[in-house]
Amino acid sequence: MRAVKTAITTALGLGLVGFVATSLPAQAAVPTPTATYTEAERAANNEASFQLVLKEALEHYRATGRARTLTYDASRARSFAQQISRSTEIWNAAVRNVQLAPSNGQRADFTYTEGNFQQGSYVQGNKVHLDFKQNQQYDSVRVTTHETGHILGLPDNYRGPCSELMSGGGPGPSCTNSQPNAQERQRVEQRWGRG
Repeated sequence: MRAVKTAITTALGLGLVGFVATSLPAQAAVPTPTATYTEAERAANNEASFQLVLKEALEHYRATGRARTLTYDASRARSFAQQISRSTEIWNAAVRNVQLAPSNGQRADFTYTEGNFQQGSYVQGNKVHLDFKQNQQYDSVRVTTHETGHILGLPDNYRGPCSELMSGGGPGPSCTNSQPNAQERQRVEQRWGRG
């Protein structure tokens, strides 16, 4: 008798679940986070990071007289020393209104760190976080140059082609382009050409 009662209760419970699931209107479903929300959130974070670095650079300029040279501390990302150096060369050759240089033990405008980050490599505040796993899956110089692009004020564009540095991982791991294109260079020149 107990087994029959349990079977009936289970059947009724499953039937009720099926009825509720098929009866709910589409609007009542729990909303799934969309790429647009994530992109908007990332864009806001990237802009806030740029504004912070810009503020640091202006303070640095007032203290040292070195105009539009952003200094960085790479001591917390020693595994990526070559990639950071190459990224610096790429950006310094690509734009004139801002240049990058190691801080050499002095106060830095921004910092590189390394680690195992669940979200991959990213920029937050005045820190570039380089993820070990992502830098093994994707071209490491591209990842580093892309993240440094955020420091310089560029947003993500994951829908862009491989020829756009800020398309990031969108084109897939076979993309090895680590050079900003003409529009990206122009955007950096505009952002750093003020004041």
